[in-house]
Amino acid sequence: MRGRFLTLEGGEGAGKSVQARRLAAALRDRGLQVTLTREPGGSPHAEALREIILSGEAARFGAGAEALLFSAARIDHIDTTIEPALARGEWVISDRFADSTRAYQGAAGRLDPSFIRRLEQVAVGERRPDLTLILDLPPEQGLARANARRGGETADRFEREGLAFHRTLREAFLAIAREEPARCVVIDAAAAEAEVAEAIWTAVVERLGLAP
Repeated sequence: MRGRFLTLEGGEGAGKSVQARRLAAALRDRGLQVTLTREPGGSPHAEALREIILSGEAARFGAGAEALLFSAARIDHIDTTIEPALARGEWVISDRFADSTRAYQGAAGRLDPSFIRRLEQVAVGERRPDLTLILDLPPEQGLARANARRGGETADRFEREGLAFHRTLREAFLAIAREEPARCVVIDAAAAEAEVAEAIWTAVVERLGLAP
């Protein structure tokens, strides 16, 4: 049997990485094999592109160029990591996937939606998530969390954007959830970490038919 593909999405500081790790641990505790991965990245070539994207080097070429780089990384990520793991029957959890390109480069970057759709069809094809958990958080809180998490380190390409950019991101993710309710579940990421993890687990059990 093929595995299941889950993605976590949301703005900066929403807790996606922490919750992805918690979900992976919960699934492993139930005897499931899990591959935990991320975007941009998740495979050697994609990780190299991650450095270019998050450093801001690609930003000077515009949102279209960034979207192309994300998609190139995504193709390698799917071919090298995601698809082989699913074929082995593993559950795959990805911290970000194609919805982030829709939100960041599509909505916030103001790219033509038809361009984003065509690009996604090329990069993703039919390999769409079985379940997407959208961690929703007011951008003011998310940016404050991201700043605290960084300590004294330099903010990445997207964390450096202004509040209006991040408000657009939040609305874009919520719009995706409204458009695809069968795939997406919105999670209140302002709650305590354990409460967020419980809400995520409830969504996974209800949507994917796991025993509680």
